[in-house]
Amino acid sequence: MPPLPEFLTFAAVGALAQLIDGALGMAYGVASAAMLLGLGLPPAVASASVHYAETFTCGASGISHLLAGNVRRRLFWSLAVPGVIGAVIGAGAVSRVPAAWMRLALAPYLLGMGLLLLLRGMRGNQQHADRVPRATPALGLAAGFADAVAGGGWSALTVTALIARGTAPRVVIGTVHLAKAVVSAAASISFLLYVGATEGTAVFGLIVGGVAAAPFGAVLARRLPARVATLLAATAVLGLGLDHVVKAFY
Repeated sequence: MPPLPEFLTFAAVGALAQLIDGALGMAYGVASAAMLLGLGLPPAVASASVHYAETFTCGASGISHLLAGNVRRRLFWSLAVPGVIGAVIGAGAVSRVPAAWMRLALAPYLLGMGLLLLLRGMRGNQQHADRVPRATPALGLAAGFADAVAGGGWSALTVTALIARGTAPRVVIGTVHLAKAVVSAAASISFLLYVGATEGTAVFGLIVGGVAAAPFGAVLARRLPARVATLLAATAVLGLGLDHVVKAFY
């Protein structure tokens, strides 16, 4: 494929993935990684490329959420610092732990959390915009590790757990995105040491498309009713869980 059409393809997918991710708090990495794998890139290279791009796209999205009032400082630090530690450890272990094992381990959690969110969304639940649930640092550590090892899972783990514990969806999505930018930067540095440079056109296209779409995702998250956001998140998580099951045995 010629360079320009290839770049535009990556940019279009990056924009669509960022709109979904900005509104639901997840799925950017899944959509982007699936595209790169479909083009024949090795899993480690695809994961590294997505993390390189997410450093910029999540940064733009996180700043947009911050300006929109969707970020809480205490929750951010409770996720970001342990998440960085987990990401660095995960990137170092990725060459020793098969990705299929991590996908299989994450699948029951994702399916269970998806069903829990679906039930909560249907009956409604009390939301606390400033709430920082207990064990949030442990959640950040586990999510950072899983994200680096399996090529995704930060948003799926953190968003579902925090919303299920009663934190307002828009606050969770905004704060998780800003923390993800920091975690992705740490993972990118680690991947750079282990994997090296990746497909430049893919990374640049994902960055341009994602950054351009980031402000629209933040506005969508702020205006979307809490119950609707919860139900959409539940649907996305169930899809991610099924995707992990399929890939674990593929």
